[in-house]
Amino acid sequence: MTYILVTNDDGVQAPGILALAQAMRTIGEVQIIAPAINQSSSGHKKTLFTDIPIATATLADGTSATAVSGSPADCVAVAALGVFKWPPRIVVSGINRGGNMGQDITYSGTVTAALEGAIFGVPALAVSLDKRDANTVEDYALAAQLAVTVVKHIIEKGLPPLTILNLNVPSGDKVNGLRLTRQGARLYNDVLERNGDVIRIGGPEPTGLFEQSGTDLWAVHNGYASLTPIHLDMTAHHFIADLAAWDIGI
Repeated sequence: MTYILVTNDDGVQAPGILALAQAMRTIGEVQIIAPAINQSSSGHKKTLFTDIPIATATLADGTSATAVSGSPADCVAVAALGVFKWPPRIVVSGINRGGNMGQDITYSGTVTAALEGAIFGVPALAVSLDKRDANTVEDYALAAQLAVTVVKHIIEKGLPPLTILNLNVPSGDKVNGLRLTRQGARLYNDVLERNGDVIRIGGPEPTGLFEQSGTDLWAVHNGYASLTPIHLDMTAHHFIADLAAWDIGI
């Protein structure tokens, strides 16, 4: 039977991971490992040379899961290093409460958990629902269904090394279809808030350049599910020739 590792960044008790695990069970054996508490926007944080407590958790449907007092990337790393049998056929991360598009992918624990799977040589999918107030398993039903469809294709076709797929689903009970997209451009509206010597970053939710056809932001804004391939090679290949013309000598 196909063995699937499910994780997230919203925490082990988030409804999105339960919806995802239930959907993945229709096509394989599922193991769940996730942060003990919400780790949203933790990025690709990895805990080294520091104790990482783990414990057994029970989800709302009685499912057993492993809760890790660490980041989403930690969850995948410790699974690969011996907490679970390894490798799974695929790592599936999500379903995130809120989209992960544009530059979000650099902040997203959902995406970086999938990237950690790719680092360990396993195909991976990150799944996000563009609905910040999604609070029930039912809210994630459509995204979970679409994730199953994509996972089936990944299992059949495979993915190139160090490459994941990033699936973003618009809110609502239907989509206009699936679009293969490139990464768009987010616009952040962060505000620094002060209370004496205490500061925090707040502000309105980010927006983005929704009019750029073919991007993840454009697709979701227009009611399509967006599927974007992401590669861990972050080299700006298009800039290498220009950089060489600087003639930097040492």
